Amino acid sequence: MPVQETTREIMDQENTSDTNVQLTNSTTALPFSANSEGAFPLSRIRNIAIIAHVDHGKTTLVDGFLRQTGIFRDNEELVACVMDSNTLERERGITILAKNTAVNYKDQLINIIDTPGHADFGGEVERILGMVDGALLVVDAGDGPMPQTRFVLRKALERGLKPIVVINKIDRPNIDPHIAVDKVFDLFVELGAHDEQLDFPYIFASGQNGFAIRELQDEQKNLAPLLDLILEHCPAPVGQINAPLQMQVTILDYSDYLGRLAIGRIHNGAIEDGQQVVLIKEDGEQVRSKISKLFTFKGLDRIEAKKVTAGQIVGIAGFANANVGDTITNVDQLEALPRIKVDEPTMKMAFMVNNSPFAGQEGQYVTSRQLRARLMRELETNVSLRVVDTDDTDTFMVSGRGELHLGILIETMRREGYEFQVSRPEVIVKTIDGQECEPFEKLFLDLRDEFTGSVMQELGSRKAELQNMHVNRGQALLEFLVPTRGLIGFRSEFLRLTKGTGVMNHAFFQYRPWCGEITGQRNGVLIAWEEGVATAYALQGAEDRGVFFIKPSTKVYTGMIIGENTRQQDLDINICKTKKLTNMRSAGSEVLATLQAPMEMGLERCLEYIQADELVEVTPKSIRMRKRNLTRK
Repeated sequence: MPVQETTREIMDQENTSDTNVQLTNSTTALPFSANSEGAFPLSRIRNIAIIAHVDHGKTTLVDGFLRQTGIFRDNEELVACVMDSNTLERERGITILAKNTAVNYKDQLINIIDTPGHADFGGEVERILGMVDGALLVVDAGDGPMPQTRFVLRKALERGLKPIVVINKIDRPNIDPHIAVDKVFDLFVELGAHDEQLDFPYIFASGQNGFAIRELQDEQKNLAPLLDLILEHCPAPVGQINAPLQMQVTILDYSDYLGRLAIGRIHNGAIEDGQQVVLIKEDGEQVRSKISKLFTFKGLDRIEAKKVTAGQIVGIAGFANANVGDTITNVDQLEALPRIKVDEPTMKMAFMVNNSPFAGQEGQYVTSRQLRARLMRELETNVSLRVVDTDDTDTFMVSGRGELHLGILIETMRREGYEFQVSRPEVIVKTIDGQECEPFEKLFLDLRDEFTGSVMQELGSRKAELQNMHVNRGQALLEFLVPTRGLIGFRSEFLRLTKGTGVMNHAFFQYRPWCGEITGQRNGVLIAWEEGVATAYALQGAEDRGVFFIKPSTKVYTGMIIGENTRQQDLDINICKTKKLTNMRSAGSEVLATLQAPMEMGLERCLEYIQADELVEVTPKSIRMRKRNLTRK
């Protein structure tokens, strides 16, 4: 269930008020109103993306920008990570969808894009970098650059951006922020940054406490030094206001009233509300339509506008079939911009209509028509996703960038009331130069040196190759190159081997030749023998058979997976049997049985756990594992 949003505990009231007054007084109103017309000087616009590893504080930093530039009213209730509007984003503490906002500072318009930090959502990152002129690279002062930092930074450097480095969380105890700066420089060199990019500006900050400083001994006031650094080092957009219109669609959004919304940057020319324009698609098709609504952005709000000029980021309604990378131009001067390249999906899984004995009992949307409509609607905004119909009308093949990418979609759908079942994730194999190739990933492990041997042994059976190893003060940093399919199910095993202390990160590397079969790493499973309700008496009697995933009073059906066997083969057990009534003891005395705690199996863990002959049944209330063939002999 969604967690209740909690109000952020921010700076004390006196400091917050003083900071807001200071920054707000240094700004002047910009023409955001619905009647704004005419050219907006390119020199007064800054378009910048915030990129970082997961949980390094970029969304919290955006919170500080919004507070200290007067976006919120004094009496407005504030929540933590206001840019993470998605419930799952708040629960997991990560950014899933790219979002844009705009703030006013010193008579300048700063468009800020908050991008995802996880490689599974790289499709979002790649698109955003195409519509900005600069980037803030946020790095945790204690952790330094992490694997996803490498991923997003490589994308920024490839596009020629010159990032501004923000060493965040300097309020953490027992850290030296200058060490993080040195590590960032080493990462720039490793990724092939040119001399100009290597001479990057950097600043120290604490997004949680709302301040930024150039030197560690400076007074900790507010985020004004960081905003000044953006104005100083982020270049103004390049474009010609009087040239023919060229706008590229970068983000897709959806409105119940206006339909699909295309968001992007105007590279040249100007666009007006009600204007007749042409959409140039990937195959060269030209679609002529009228701009039904034109928006700019202020804070978290869309503001209707009459006319917007080059350099600004806008949203338009009027094109129901617009896609990422399409160009919007004038009707009499058609010239498409270079298309945005987005990495293809690397993993796929089947989404199927639920056909278990409990089908239709907990979900609101259960038919193949409803399931297909929801998946197609996801394609409206999720550019890294692919959905393909199969020969079976009740099965759809869905491809994404990784387990987390697909897991987020599944969790979102179940919370919306959908009931369905999914198969084990599989990698997408490609034929390159006549050779069968599969995706490989760079795997980075941070663990205690005492666990190194067992972890390396586990990865050896998964076809992983050790690339680098560094041990310092009993802590080991390992880098592997491993096939993506070798990582399926590895996270839970890694946590077990390191007793929950290890840190694991990975990012897509490239397609390489198929490296052979990877043997299964899991024992057999315990399977319910009949439909009914699990009893404590039966569970206690079968505890020597393995570990259970269910509790007493759980409803089960024939073929449902209820635990893991201690042996390699699967085992059917009667989990519903009850103690017989005798003249010495009542049947209800079984409630006194003492049982081992069941193994918690969340959605992502179930996806990792199942084999090819098994499915995960997903409903708004339950997540169950089952055999594909419930009536097997």
